[in-house]
Amino acid sequence: MPRTRTPAVDGWFGGEGEAFRLLGTRCSSCASVFFPREDAHCRNPHCAGGPLEEVPLSRKGSIWSYTDSRYRPPSPYVSNPELPWEPRALIAVELAAERIVVLGQAAAGITVADLAVGMEVEVVPGVLHEDAETTWTIWHWRPTGVRV
Repeated sequence: MPRTRTPAVDGWFGGEGEAFRLLGTRCSSCASVFFPREDAHCRNPHCAGGPLEEVPLSRKGSIWSYTDSRYRPPSPYVSNPELPWEPRALIAVELAAERIVVLGQAAAGITVADLAVGMEVEVVPGVLHEDAETTWTIWHWRPTGVRV
């Protein structure tokens, strides 16, 4: 029986293939963009606020910083304590058009040895966890031109 694909965090990303995007919000008054999304009020302290609208974020950005995780992460990440922990590279990506930095895991098979500050990466769909009925999806960052 196929597993149901369910976003680990509803409303933060969507789409398939080349249409896969992180979803943020933009203030209609000051044009500030937020991720994770903001649905209540503008976070810009210099803005009186205005209606917030959902916006798809850029698919590509440049590595601002990166590291590897050497510990089991807390919830909502799930790991089986009976299996050995496999470190994942974590990447902070600057989206130039939005003027924000977004953190995420590297795609499977990408290590810190494959990364460099300033390198172009793209957002791709990934799997956070699977159980008997559900595949919990998330976003990952992958260097452009790399297929893993």
